[in-house]
Amino acid sequence: MSQQIIQTEHAPAAVGPYSQGIIANGMIFTAGQVAIDPAVGKLIEGGIQTQTRQVLDNLSAVLKAGGSSLDKVVKTTVFLQDLGDFAAMNEVYSAYFTSTPRPARSTVQVARLPLGALVEIEVIALLM
Repeated sequence: MSQQIIQTEHAPAAVGPYSQGIIANGMIFTAGQVAIDPAVGKLIEGGIQTQTRQVLDNLSAVLKAGGSSLDKVVKTTVFLQDLGDFAAMNEVYSAYFTSTPRPARSTVQVARLPLGALVEIEVIALLM
């Protein structure tokens, strides 16, 4: 099985030994994204909804670069610094995932996220 690396300047560059995404076996697996503005390389300011929008925009850019889109996502994993932010995150999240069927999802609270981010999301998507 071959693998293809996805890399785009429209999402934050990988800052460690990982790829923004990998295409394998007709699917795209993304790295977790936090709310880094790819133009400046810094975590954006703002609350959970602002950060969730940036995260989903970053994921959309990675998927687009790999030949897919948020409409083709089959699974998401959401990491929240505070599960009390679930409803506010979900409000933004649901505006990005409007196609049916919606992806399967796991959401967990974690002790800490990179750069003090409030949310990190990773996805698995089908190629178009």
